[in-house]
Amino acid sequence: MISEIKKYINSCKGKKLKIKIDVGRNKKEAYIGTVVDTYSNIWTFKTENIVKSFSYSDILTKQVIISSL
Repeated sequence: MISEIKKYINSCKGKKLKIKIDVGRNKKEAYIGTVVDTYSNIWTFKTENIVKSFSYSDILTKQVIISSL
């Protein structure tokens, strides 16, 4: 599963995406940006002014949901 998620994130590199993040207690944050880099355990996502990093397991556990624009 994780290897498939890594391949998907790697294919999304440079594309404009929308991500929704579950931050707990029924709160969600949404960002629009691009995948900057992929590493062995994490991947980075850049919006206009911030860079966030996530693990691949965040997608597996549905803490991060990715959708294309």
